[in-house]
Amino acid sequence: MDDEIDYAEMLEIPVETVTVRKRESRKPRQQTENGDLSEQLVAEVNERMEGAPEEEPATEAEAIDPNFAESKQIARSEKPKKAKKPWAKKLLIGELAAVVGLCAVIFFTNIFMTNSAINTFVRGLFQGNNASAADTREYSDFKLTPVVNDTVDTALTVSETGVLSFTANCSVYSPASGTVKKVNGAKDTGYTVEIKHSEKFSTIISGLDTVYLAEGDKVMNTLPIGYTDGDGAVNVMMYSGDKLLSCYSAENNKLAWI
Repeated sequence: MDDEIDYAEMLEIPVETVTVRKRESRKPRQQTENGDLSEQLVAEVNERMEGAPEEEPATEAEAIDPNFAESKQIARSEKPKKAKKPWAKKLLIGELAAVVGLCAVIFFTNIFMTNSAINTFVRGLFQGNNASAADTREYSDFKLTPVVNDTVDTALTVSETGVLSFTANCSVYSPASGTVKKVNGAKDTGYTVEIKHSEKFSTIISGLDTVYLAEGDKVMNTLPIGYTDGDGAVNVMMYSGDKLLSCYSAENNKLAWI
């Protein structure tokens, strides 16, 4: 300030007209601003610390063992296992014993009592509903087909009792579809085939030199069941139950009910 007055006197300027302005130092201002910011930051940190939940004081075990807190947290995360009920194990053992006992009973009754009630019941379970699906068609429900091919030159004769006979060197067919029930005979004496068409209708064909089917095979009326060389007569007999049927005709080698 003295330098400014001396400078004014040197220029011959009245000192009273000189206005002296003192420049404020920036450093104290920066210090003030920095002080305000630091105080504000400290205040915010204190507010956050006041709002945070307080930690539980460390127990004596935690102070001694540093891994105690970690093991405690793992134990909390594990779900408690349900205790097994003792009666459930006993029930399982009882059921297993009952099954084993039932199997033993079925085994011994199957050997010593084949017609017992329990064996009949078990066979019914495995056979299903075969009884309800039984074929109860009558003979008249079937359409008869020729027993020899149309090209065969032979005469078919039907006796009064209902036995159809012919002699020819040809293949032999069943008069209706069905299943082979039995095959009897030999090459020298001739073969006899019994065919089951339904529970009530069946056919027996005898005098065959060769049989193409075996017991249990399906029979189609369009495929031959055997062969005859023509040295002996072939007989065809159709039954309704145990009754020999004679209510059919054999004109022009074609069979039909009458």
